[in-house]
Amino acid sequence: MTELENRLQAALGSAYRIEQELGGGGMSRVFLAEEVRLGRRVVVKVLPPEMAAGVSAERFEREIQLAAKLQHPHIVPLLTAAARGDLLYYVMPHIAGESLRARIAHERALPVGETVRILRDVCDALAYAHGHGVVHRDVKPDNVLLSGKHALVTDFGVAKAVASSSGAGTLTSLGMALGTPAYMAPEQAAGDPTVDHRADLYAVGALGYELLAGRTPFGGLSPQGMLAAQVTATPDPVTLHRDSVPPALAALIMRCLAKHPADRPQSAEELLGQLEAMATPTGGTLPEQTAISSGTAAALRRSHPVRVATLFGLAAVGVLALAHLLVRLLGLPDWAFAGAVGLAAAGLPVMLWTGVIERRRALARTTGRSAAATGVHRWFTWRRALVSGAAAFGLLGLGTAVYMAMRLLGIGPVGTLVASGVLAERDGLVLADFENRTADSTLGPSLTEALRVDLAQSGVIRLLDAAAVGQALGRMGRPPGTPLDLALARELAQRAGAKAVVHGQIDPLGRGYVVSAELVSAADGAALVSLRETAQDDGAIIAAVDRLSGTPPGRSRRCGNTRRASGRATRPTWYAPPRSWKKRSPWTRPSRWHTASSPSF
Repeated sequence: MTELENRLQAALGSAYRIEQELGGGGMSRVFLAEEVRLGRRVVVKVLPPEMAAGVSAERFEREIQLAAKLQHPHIVPLLTAAARGDLLYYVMPHIAGESLRARIAHERALPVGETVRILRDVCDALAYAHGHGVVHRDVKPDNVLLSGKHALVTDFGVAKAVASSSGAGTLTSLGMALGTPAYMAPEQAAGDPTVDHRADLYAVGALGYELLAGRTPFGGLSPQGMLAAQVTATPDPVTLHRDSVPPALAALIMRCLAKHPADRPQSAEELLGQLEAMATPTGGTLPEQTAISSGTAAALRRSHPVRVATLFGLAAVGVLALAHLLVRLLGLPDWAFAGAVGLAAAGLPVMLWTGVIERRRALARTTGRSAAATGVHRWFTWRRALVSGAAAFGLLGLGTAVYMAMRLLGIGPVGTLVASGVLAERDGLVLADFENRTADSTLGPSLTEALRVDLAQSGVIRLLDAAAVGQALGRMGRPPGTPLDLALARELAQRAGAKAVVHGQIDPLGRGYVVSAELVSAADGAALVSLRETAQDDGAIIAAVDRLSGTPPGRSRRCGNTRRASGRATRPTWYAPPRSWKKRSPWTRPSRWHTASSPSF
């Protein structure tokens, strides 16, 4: 416990037990305590020692007793007050809820209807207190507590008690103690000793201004500059900061902020009557009674969730269709399409939430049914949403372009075999017979021929056809129909001047199959590229072979590595060729082992 807390507990004795300090500032430090006998929570407010030093304890208690006589539904009563040495404190009930300052901190501006209701409760409390000769002198959000749907005013008469008991009635003599610059009337800021109840009405105007505009009339100034502005400057109209404020309410707020007390409402009772009129349906200023303009109605229609979702869906379908077409025609990597899908999925909730914020914004501008967007919500606009979406897709396109350039130029691990120098265009390849490890003896020849059809379509590599293979076998002293296993295919490739051998293999896997293919160097037998696909059953084998020669890179399972001319290892990169060929059968698709415009080697 702090020294002040220990001293206060000693002064309170056993009647109260301090639980914690709640904070404070200005005229008091605030502690939460328990009244032991009744078992209820109370708030104990203590004047800072530096302020209490110049205060007459007897006069302080007398002024507090006057304020303690106030009994009203919208006034937090004073339970007791006392002086112990240089400690001056008073006790009040603990009100469950939050202060208006806390509400403003996380919402900034409040809806028009709620603002009228809060100001009405505050003026009701002030009218009662003024009728009993008590002027608050420090009306501000910190001294307004919200409990349920009601506003209660606290610290009545404390500023007057401090001023009277210290023998000084002005801000000049007590610094910031007797008021808060942002809410002080000009006569109060100037140190006029004849300040009356109309200073409270000025503070109500400043309070209402902040609730509607999200800022005080002279926000952004230093305390000294704010005091000078209260005396000499005219605040901007509240509608300049929030044009949805009904004209009658805006006029009433600005009238309360008049520099001369005679130009303000002359009593809290008068101000209360006008606020009550605004709070009724016939008053015409509550947002529920405000007609929606045609422009606002159009904005509400534009931001309706169904309309936003429909338009976004149509745009997303168009963009994704274009991305899919580019992947097929230009051989873009599959992650380009996946990225477009991801951006579209992320963009939908952003657009829907932007629509919600725009609807609120439209209502705030015209009807005041909701507060204008503040904080992070201010960034949710149609323009920012569209620009952000375009920028995201632009970055995706830029990344794809860089990736494709690196492939074509053989830069990094994404470079193709041709671009990286492992193969040259029109390098010869020999296709070895599929190694069949299943019980079906017909699969090997069928799959070999299927892969041969695919590879033969390449405009980049040169696959030795059956006639050339037969002639080479003849020169080797072997019959033309001799099966080409991997070893014989490598020997034939070396004699025929081919660069590499394509060797396939099919293995049983449960009820399915594993189909693999690899590109093997004819010179040293090193595996340049290895691919593997699975087939769930017999009917899926053809599709698996087709994927080996035409699968987008994101779906193929790769293994092995490639070697550049320098001998440094690098991962192979494969991607789809242009797919403008007519799909007459699975064997007529262009091969993944080649491409006309984007070679896979």
